[in-house]
Amino acid sequence: MSDPVPSSAPRGTAPGLAEVYRRFSEAEAGDTSPLYRGVAAAISESADALAAVGTAPARRRQPVLVLAALHDLALAGHAPALAEAYAAGDAAGAARAAVDTLLRESDAVAPIATRRTVRADGAGRCTVLYPVIAEAARRAGADAVGLVDVGGVAGFNLVVDRVAIAYSDGRTLGDASSPVRLTCRVVGDQGVPGTTLPDVVARVEVGADPLDVTDPDDVRWLRACVWPDQHERRETFEEELALARTVPPLLVRGDPVTTVAAGLAAVPAGALPVVVTTWALSALTAEARRRFLHEARQASAGRPVAWASVEGVGVAPGVPTFGDRPASGHSIIGLTMLATPSEHAEAVGRCWSRGRVMAWLAGSDDSGPPVTAGAR
Repeated sequence: MSDPVPSSAPRGTAPGLAEVYRRFSEAEAGDTSPLYRGVAAAISESADALAAVGTAPARRRQPVLVLAALHDLALAGHAPALAEAYAAGDAAGAARAAVDTLLRESDAVAPIATRRTVRADGAGRCTVLYPVIAEAARRAGADAVGLVDVGGVAGFNLVVDRVAIAYSDGRTLGDASSPVRLTCRVVGDQGVPGTTLPDVVARVEVGADPLDVTDPDDVRWLRACVWPDQHERRETFEEELALARTVPPLLVRGDPVTTVAAGLAAVPAGALPVVVTTWALSALTAEARRRFLHEARQASAGRPVAWASVEGVGVAPGVPTFGDRPASGHSIIGLTMLATPSEHAEAVGRCWSRGRVMAWLAGSDDSGPPVTAGAR
């Protein structure tokens, strides 16, 4: 390893960054990723490596982002020693190679970290999206839907009809023959409804920087976001990627507040447009969230539009919260029917752990305190 950070380094630069990487090594990588535990520790102990990290903007120096940038370089063939150490599961070798790559490729690491955002989620959110989208179609009497995913990851939310989902209450939904198989634990008194999705005739991804599953650079970045020793997750990701590539979405780039209208316009007449947001609105101000909803309503062009939201408590404008407190460890599953004579927003459920656990509540009179099902 390189020399440890000198105590005389300016406060708030190297020492503060060193502590961030040390804590990541111990608390986040810990026993989960021996490779990243060693790499993060090595960076925390190298003044030169920390200085290289420090060339990125302050908000782009997080360990998970910088380590993904290093992984991206390894996958691209620009850091062969690091790639070899990752493939061999050699934590000590990876630590040395990562520091060396930071020093040798600092002009490449910082731009990647500046331009990219870690996208670690795959198709797992479909467990909660399937029943709410199917419910929207049922209420609208729709024979077909067009999905407009706002701020999602590479269209993974848009394969909701092509995954196989097994719920712990015995319900199975989706495509039973799908190679992507998801599970979800159901809590509470109600089971998941058995309504099936109609035909999906449009898939649109809206966002400031939507990733293209047909673009080699974007795909490499998605692979780089999977930690190199998360072998099971990597296998699952490849299955999800292959599935997403069978129906690549139309990409609409731009501020989601102002471009959601373009996404809705891409849904053909005769199909119910369904806007989808999964933990995307928390990045917007409260005013921007209200404008987003207004733009979606205005873009309806006289036809019904549904909004399926999975957001933190109180984040989705208009969606009731059952009296739950914000930041209470779970999210609210919302269904808003826009541009209809009886337009209203309803909370149809709660979920935890990014869709691994859910409680379906549509049609219940539940307005009491949140049930306990683990951390989100």
